[in-house]
Amino acid sequence: MNALSDSTLDVTSDPLVIAGKTYRSRLLTGTGKFKDLDETRRATEAAGAEIVTVAIRRTNIGQDRNAPNLLDALPLSRYTILPNTAGCYTAEDAVRTCRLARELLDGHTLIKLEVLGDQRTLFPDVVQTLAAAETLVKEGFEVMVYTSDDPILAKRLEEIGCVAVMPLAAPIGSGLGIQNRYNLLEIVENAKVPVLVDAGVGTASDAAIAMELGCDGVLMNTAIAGAKDPVLMAHAMKLAVEAGRAAFRAGRIPRKRYASASSPLDGTIAG
Repeated sequence: MNALSDSTLDVTSDPLVIAGKTYRSRLLTGTGKFKDLDETRRATEAAGAEIVTVAIRRTNIGQDRNAPNLLDALPLSRYTILPNTAGCYTAEDAVRTCRLARELLDGHTLIKLEVLGDQRTLFPDVVQTLAAAETLVKEGFEVMVYTSDDPILAKRLEEIGCVAVMPLAAPIGSGLGIQNRYNLLEIVENAKVPVLVDAGVGTASDAAIAMELGCDGVLMNTAIAGAKDPVLMAHAMKLAVEAGRAAFRAGRIPRKRYASASSPLDGTIAG
Protein backbone atom coordinates (compact mmCIF):
# COMPACT_ATOMS: atom_id res chain seq x y z
CA MET A 1 0.00 0.00 0.00
CA ASN A 2 1.22 3.48 -0.83
CA ALA A 3 2.09 5.11 2.50
CA LEU A 4 0.49 8.36 1.39
CA SER A 5 -2.87 6.64 1.03
CA ASP A 6 -2.65 4.89 4.40
CA SER A 7 -5.61 5.88 6.58
CA THR A 8 -3.28 6.54 9.51
CA LEU A 9 -2.05 9.61 7.65
CA ASP A 10 -5.55 10.88 6.92
CA VAL A 11 -6.47 13.60 9.41
CA THR A 12 -10.15 12.73 8.97
CA SER A 13 -9.43 9.45 10.78
CA ASP A 14 -7.97 11.37 13.74
CA PRO A 15 -10.21 14.38 14.28
CA LEU A 16 -10.16 16.93 17.07
CA VAL A 17 -13.50 16.92 18.89
CA ILE A 18 -14.46 19.89 21.04
CA ALA A 19 -17.89 20.23 22.60
CA GLY A 20 -19.21 17.53 20.29
CA LYS A 21 -18.03 19.18 17.06
CA THR A 22 -15.38 17.62 14.85
CA TYR A 23 -12.45 19.50 13.33
CA ARG A 24 -9.78 18.37 10.88
CA SER A 25 -7.21 20.94 12.00
CA ARG A 26 -5.51 20.84 15.40
CA LEU A 27 -4.04 24.31 14.95
CA LEU A 28 -6.12 27.16 16.37
CA THR A 29 -5.07 30.70 15.56
CA GLY A 30 -5.62 34.19 16.91
CA THR A 31 -6.71 37.23 14.95
CA GLY A 32 -4.82 40.03 16.68
CA LYS A 33 -1.55 41.79 15.82
CA PHE A 34 -1.79 41.38 12.04
CA LYS A 35 -1.25 44.51 9.95
CA ASP A 36 -4.72 44.33 8.38
CA LEU A 37 -7.66 42.02 7.77
CA ASP A 38 -6.25 40.78 4.48
CA GLU A 39 -3.11 39.52 6.19
CA THR A 40 -5.31 37.98 8.89
CA ARG A 41 -7.29 36.13 6.23
CA ARG A 42 -4.24 34.91 4.30
CA ALA A 43 -2.42 33.72 7.43
CA THR A 44 -5.51 31.93 8.73
CA GLU A 45 -5.92 30.15 5.40
CA ALA A 46 -2.23 29.18 5.32
CA ALA A 47 -2.52 27.77 8.85
CA GLY A 48 -5.48 25.63 7.83
CA ALA A 49 -7.19 26.73 11.03
CA GLU A 50 -10.89 26.06 11.51
CA ILE A 51 -11.20 27.65 14.95
CA VAL A 52 -10.08 31.27 15.29
CA THR A 53 -10.09 33.15 18.57
CA VAL A 54 -11.28 36.73 18.79
CA ALA A 55 -10.74 39.23 21.61
CA ILE A 56 -14.24 40.61 22.06
CA ARG A 57 -12.96 43.74 23.81
CA ARG A 58 -10.52 44.60 21.04
CA THR A 59 -12.03 43.33 17.78
CA ASN A 60 -15.02 44.52 15.79
CA ILE A 61 -17.37 41.68 14.92
CA GLY A 62 -20.36 43.93 14.41
CA GLN A 63 -20.31 46.26 17.40
CA ASP A 64 -19.16 49.17 15.19
CA ARG A 65 -20.89 49.37 11.84
CA ASN A 66 -18.46 52.04 10.64
CA ALA A 67 -15.31 49.96 11.18
CA PRO A 68 -13.98 46.93 9.25
CA ASN A 69 -15.66 43.76 10.46
CA LEU A 70 -13.47 40.71 11.11
CA LEU A 71 -16.32 38.45 10.05
CA ASP A 72 -16.07 39.81 6.51
CA ALA A 73 -12.56 38.31 6.30
CA LEU A 74 -13.30 35.19 8.36
CA PRO A 75 -16.96 34.33 7.74
CA LEU A 76 -18.97 32.27 10.19
CA SER A 77 -19.87 29.91 7.35
CA ARG A 78 -16.23 28.80 7.15
CA TYR A 79 -14.78 29.27 10.64
CA THR A 80 -15.76 28.58 14.22
CA ILE A 81 -15.30 31.89 15.99
CA LEU A 82 -13.95 31.46 19.50
CA PRO A 83 -14.62 34.65 21.49
CA ASN A 84 -12.08 35.17 24.26
CA THR A 85 -11.95 37.31 27.36
CA ALA A 86 -8.49 38.80 26.75
CA GLY A 87 -7.95 41.88 28.90
CA CYS A 88 -10.15 40.70 31.75
CA TYR A 89 -8.68 40.68 35.26
CA THR A 90 -11.73 39.64 37.28
CA ALA A 91 -14.26 36.85 37.04
CA GLU A 92 -17.04 39.43 36.81
CA ASP A 93 -15.52 41.14 33.76
CA ALA A 94 -14.88 37.81 32.06
CA VAL A 95 -18.44 36.63 32.56
CA ARG A 96 -19.81 39.95 31.30
CA THR A 97 -17.63 39.71 28.18
CA CYS A 98 -18.85 36.18 27.43
CA ARG A 99 -22.45 37.30 27.72
CA LEU A 100 -21.74 40.11 25.26
CA ALA A 101 -20.17 37.65 22.83
CA ARG A 102 -23.25 35.44 23.04
CA GLU A 103 -25.46 38.38 22.12
CA LEU A 104 -23.24 39.53 19.25
CA LEU A 105 -23.03 36.02 17.79
CA ASP A 106 -26.69 35.08 18.13
CA GLY A 107 -26.52 32.67 21.03
CA HIS A 108 -23.00 31.33 20.42
CA THR A 109 -21.84 29.48 23.55
CA LEU A 110 -18.31 28.21 22.77
CA ILE A 111 -15.89 30.63 24.42
CA LYS A 112 -12.28 30.85 25.53
CA LEU A 113 -12.00 31.98 29.13
CA GLU A 114 -8.91 33.78 30.34
CA VAL A 115 -8.69 35.84 33.51
CA LEU A 116 -5.28 37.47 33.90
CA GLY A 117 -3.44 38.11 37.13
CA ASP A 118 -1.30 41.11 36.17
CA GLN A 119 -0.20 43.11 33.15
CA ARG A 120 3.50 42.25 33.36
CA THR A 121 3.39 38.44 33.25
CA LEU A 122 -0.14 37.90 31.90
CA PHE A 123 -0.24 34.72 33.95
CA PRO A 124 -3.75 33.47 34.70
CA ASP A 125 -5.37 34.37 38.00
CA VAL A 126 -6.40 30.85 38.90
CA VAL A 127 -8.80 31.85 41.68
CA GLN A 128 -10.73 34.21 39.41
CA THR A 129 -10.54 31.70 36.54
CA LEU A 130 -12.17 28.99 38.65
CA ALA A 131 -14.93 31.36 39.77
CA ALA A 132 -15.66 32.51 36.23
CA ALA A 133 -15.61 28.96 34.88
CA GLU A 134 -18.15 27.79 37.44
CA THR A 135 -20.53 30.65 36.59
CA LEU A 136 -20.18 30.25 32.83
CA VAL A 137 -20.71 26.48 32.85
CA LYS A 138 -23.85 26.95 34.94
CA GLU A 139 -25.10 29.47 32.37
CA GLY A 140 -24.68 26.96 29.54
CA PHE A 141 -21.43 28.16 28.02
CA GLU A 142 -18.99 25.65 26.55
CA VAL A 143 -15.79 26.81 28.18
CA MET A 144 -12.29 26.35 26.79
CA VAL A 145 -10.10 27.66 29.57
CA TYR A 146 -6.63 29.23 29.62
CA THR A 147 -4.77 28.12 32.71
CA SER A 148 -1.37 27.58 34.27
CA ASP A 149 0.46 24.29 33.75
CA ASP A 150 -0.72 22.98 37.13
CA PRO A 151 -2.09 19.43 36.72
CA ILE A 152 -4.30 19.70 39.81
CA LEU A 153 -5.90 22.91 38.61
CA ALA A 154 -6.37 21.52 35.10
CA LYS A 155 -8.24 18.53 36.53
CA ARG A 156 -10.40 20.79 38.70
CA LEU A 157 -11.40 22.87 35.66
CA GLU A 158 -12.30 19.69 33.81
CA GLU A 159 -14.43 18.54 36.76
CA ILE A 160 -16.25 21.89 36.79
CA GLY A 161 -17.36 21.13 33.23
CA CYS A 162 -14.91 22.94 30.93
CA VAL A 163 -14.85 21.35 27.47
CA ALA A 164 -11.10 21.89 27.02
CA VAL A 165 -8.19 22.95 29.19
CA MET A 166 -5.49 25.17 27.70
CA PRO A 167 -2.31 25.29 29.78
CA LEU A 168 0.37 27.79 28.87
CA ALA A 169 3.71 26.59 27.54
CA ALA A 170 5.36 29.87 28.53
CA PRO A 171 4.16 33.45 29.12
CA ILE A 172 1.86 34.92 26.46
CA GLY A 173 3.80 36.34 23.52
CA SER A 174 7.17 35.29 24.95
CA GLY A 175 8.08 32.78 22.24
CA LEU A 176 10.02 30.76 24.82
CA GLY A 177 8.50 27.44 23.78
CA ILE A 178 7.66 24.49 26.01
CA GLN A 179 9.10 25.26 29.44
CA ASN A 180 7.66 22.44 31.55
CA ARG A 181 6.97 19.39 29.43
CA TYR A 182 6.57 17.14 32.49
CA ASN A 183 3.63 19.13 33.83
CA LEU A 184 2.06 19.10 30.39
CA LEU A 185 2.52 15.33 30.22
CA GLU A 186 0.82 14.95 33.58
CA ILE A 187 -2.11 17.07 32.41
CA VAL A 188 -2.43 15.16 29.13
CA GLU A 189 -2.22 11.72 30.73
CA ASN A 190 -4.99 12.47 33.23
CA ALA A 191 -7.37 14.53 31.09
CA LYS A 192 -10.68 13.32 29.69
CA VAL A 193 -11.20 16.51 27.68
CA PRO A 194 -8.95 17.98 24.97
CA VAL A 195 -5.72 19.62 26.15
CA LEU A 196 -4.44 22.44 23.96
CA VAL A 197 -1.23 24.36 24.54
CA ASP A 198 -2.04 28.04 24.69
CA ALA A 199 0.66 30.74 24.82
CA GLY A 200 4.43 30.69 24.57
CA VAL A 201 4.98 29.00 21.21
CA GLY A 202 7.68 30.78 19.20
CA THR A 203 8.41 28.63 16.18
CA ALA A 204 7.44 25.42 14.41
CA SER A 205 9.58 23.12 16.56
CA ASP A 206 7.72 24.34 19.68
CA ALA A 207 4.40 23.37 18.14
CA ALA A 208 5.75 19.97 17.11
CA ILE A 209 7.01 19.28 20.65
CA ALA A 210 3.61 20.14 22.13
CA MET A 211 1.94 17.69 19.79
CA GLU A 212 4.58 14.98 20.35
CA LEU A 213 3.78 15.18 24.07
CA GLY A 214 0.22 14.17 23.25
CA CYS A 215 -1.52 17.53 23.38
CA ASP A 216 -4.69 17.61 21.30
CA GLY A 217 -3.92 20.95 19.68
CA VAL A 218 -2.09 24.25 19.85
CA LEU A 219 -3.43 27.79 19.88
CA MET A 220 -1.15 30.62 18.83
CA ASN A 221 -1.23 34.23 17.66
CA THR A 222 2.00 36.15 18.27
CA ALA A 223 4.23 33.41 16.83
CA ILE A 224 2.47 33.84 13.49
CA ALA A 225 1.42 37.48 13.47
CA GLY A 226 4.79 38.65 14.80
CA ALA A 227 6.89 36.72 12.27
CA LYS A 228 8.65 38.54 9.44
CA ASP A 229 6.44 36.61 7.03
CA PRO A 230 3.24 35.73 8.91
CA VAL A 231 1.70 33.77 6.05
CA LEU A 232 4.77 31.58 5.59
CA MET A 233 5.05 31.04 9.35
CA ALA A 234 1.38 30.04 9.47
CA HIS A 235 2.11 27.40 6.83
CA ALA A 236 5.13 26.18 8.84
CA MET A 237 3.00 25.89 11.97
CA LYS A 238 0.39 23.86 10.09
CA LEU A 239 3.03 21.36 9.01
CA ALA A 240 4.59 21.25 12.49
CA VAL A 241 1.29 20.46 14.20
CA GLU A 242 0.53 17.74 11.67
CA ALA A 243 4.03 16.25 11.96
CA GLY A 244 3.99 16.35 15.75
CA ARG A 245 0.62 14.63 15.91
CA ALA A 246 1.75 11.93 13.47
CA ALA A 247 4.94 11.35 15.49
CA PHE A 248 2.90 11.02 18.69
CA ARG A 249 0.61 8.46 17.08
CA ALA A 250 3.55 6.57 15.59
CA GLY A 251 5.33 6.24 18.94
CA ARG A 252 8.93 7.35 19.29
CA ILE A 253 11.84 5.03 20.07
CA PRO A 254 13.07 4.91 23.68
CA ARG A 255 15.90 7.23 24.62
CA LYS A 256 19.18 5.44 25.38
CA ARG A 257 22.49 6.60 26.78
CA TYR A 258 24.54 4.62 24.27
CA ALA A 259 24.49 3.81 20.58
CA SER A 260 22.71 0.79 19.19
CA ALA A 261 23.31 -0.63 15.72
CA SER A 262 20.80 0.32 13.06
CA SER A 263 21.21 -3.00 11.25
CA PRO A 264 20.60 -6.36 12.97
CA LEU A 265 23.62 -8.49 13.75
CA ASP A 266 21.87 -11.87 13.55
CA GLY A 267 22.66 -13.77 10.38
CA THR A 268 25.69 -11.71 9.41
CA ILE A 269 28.85 -13.33 8.10
CA ALA A 270 31.30 -14.04 10.90
CA GLY A 271 34.67 -12.34 10.57
